[in-house]
Formats: sequence, structure tokens, C-alpha cells
Amino acid sequence: MSLPIALTCGEPAGVGPEISFKAWRDLRGDLPFFVIGDPAHFAGIGPLEEITHPSQARKAMASGLPILPQSFKAPATAGTANLANAQGVIDVIACAVDLVQQGHASAVCTNPINKQVLKEGAAFAHPGHTEFLAELGGVKNSVMMLMAPELRVVPVTIHIPLDQVATILTPVLLRDTILTANHALIRDFNLQSPRIAVAGLNPHAGEGGTMGGQENAMIIPLLDELRSEGLNIRGPLPADTMFHARARATYDVAICMYHDQALIPIKTVNFAAGVNVTLGLPFIRTSPDHGTAFDIAGKGIADATSLIEALKAARNMANQRAAYDSQHN
Repeated sequence: MSLPIALTCGEPAGVGPEISFKAWRDLRGDLPFFVIGDPAHFAGIGPLEEITHPSQARKAMASGLPILPQSFKAPATAGTANLANAQGVIDVIACAVDLVQQGHASAVCTNPINKQVLKEGAAFAHPGHTEFLAELGGVKNSVMMLMAPELRVVPVTIHIPLDQVATILTPVLLRDTILTANHALIRDFNLQSPRIAVAGLNPHAGEGGTMGGQENAMIIPLLDELRSEGLNIRGPLPADTMFHARARATYDVAICMYHDQALIPIKTVNFAAGVNVTLGLPFIRTSPDHGTAFDIAGKGIADATSLIEALKAARNMANQRAAYDSQHN
């Protein structure tokens, strides 16, 4: 019997509480999970079942959304963040990771946070979830992957200004990102030889150096090196021809040089069902691929599809990793 998934509450003034209940209604007969948060922030949305330990989540799913209580300093008003709750949001993430590392939960799934609120309310020192989870997991580098049934994408650089991309994009960073993605697709997705497509940085992948030199100077030599090491890799490819249906059928993951090069295509192809996955961690972490949506919070209209898909992905990845590790350890 698999362990339940630990779901963080995220920003309590956002859509997290609402989509958590919607996910529970959809998955309660199939996939056990529990949310960590303040029960007062979830009151009035749907039936709650307070638990004291993750082992109680499966039974509690039958009658309500299982919640492992975590106290927060202030009430939550839908659509209006309270800076006093920022530290509570951070503590919930750390709690979820701790429960997985102790063997009480199978994976972490995170509801959306608001990074500005965390910075202003609790001096949050990380660009986002991905970097904070790397610190909690004790790893230097973690990799963001966005996935939907039609596409997987990995941005090499993430939450930085566009004018800094060419500086931060180094051979070491690109190599580490590709190797992390390749290993994760083998270990967590059961792909024996992942087909990797790498986008160029510049228009037309530099067009032989006439539109930028990074492809010739860095990307092409690195990809040649990785191919010699046995990776199934193509590129650098022009990003404007990589994402139509016929092109997508030729690879398992697209490595992209910067944030929007990766996220625009996947959110265009399937906005509702996108899932954010952090690769390279010692535990499984997924998240819905959207924000806190303060503008619709509390109105009962938030779409829970992405969270539901994130919970399913967390279960599938945790099961696959366990099977892989049992065969290779």
C-alpha cells in the first residue's frame, strides 16, 4: 500500500484551498493525499478531516479532505494576502519535505505560493519553490521541468532577467541540466534512452554564427561531448520549429535556454493540465503549473485540473522511482 502524498497549502489567500477540495472530490477513491495547513483557512469550502499523522490520510479521505494542522498567525481573506502568514507558508513546505524524508509520505505536491509575499513577509531568500526545495533536499542544483501529456520542457535558466541569460548560461550549467533531466527521465519515467532535443539560444539557433555565437562556441561542442558519452541528444535546434505536433513526436523532452522559451509553448499547447516537476531532488516534488490567482480566489471557479494532474504525476513518479531503486540498489 503506497504512502500518501503531502500537499502544501500554498498561499492561503489564493486558490490553493479551493483546488485542494476539488482535487479531493476527484481523487478520494483513488489517490490518498493530505494537505498541510491551517484548518481555519479551509473552513466553509468543504468537509475537512483533521489528522495527526499521515498514516491516517487514507481512511480520512472517505469523509473529507485530510488536513494535518499547521498554525498560522493570521486569518486568510481570499484574494488579499496577509504578510503575517508568509512564514507559515514556508514552514509548511519544510514540513512536507521532512515528512517525505522521514518515510511518512511518498512525495511532495505544492500549491502555488506568491514569492513577493514571502519576500516581504518573511525575507524569503529564494527565487521560488525550486531553489528552496533544493536547499531542503541538500542538493546544489535542481532542475525545473514542465510537463503535459503532449510535451515536456526544461528551462536551463529560470527566474532571471532576459538580459542576464547569456551570462548565466554556461557549459557547466547546461551540462548539469541535461544530465539531471536525462537521469530523471530514466529513473522516474521509465524511459531507457530518453530522446533529448536542445533549443538554440538565438534565433534560428544562431544560423551559423550570423545571429549569435553561443551555439558555435558552447552549445554545439557540449552536445557533441554528451553524444560521445551515450546520450540520445539532438540540437541545437531553432526554437520556432520545435513545438508543432510532428516535431514534438520526435523527442521526450525539450531543453530550452530560458524561461519563456520553455513555458510559452507548453502553456499554449495545454494550459489547464500542465504540471511543474522539480528534478534532481532526493524526493519527488510536483506542483500545478499556475499561480495563486488572487483575482478569482474565493469565487468557486478555479480549475483544479493542473493540481489533479500534479498529484497523479507525484504518485506515478514515486512508484516508478521506488521500482527503479529496488532494481538498482
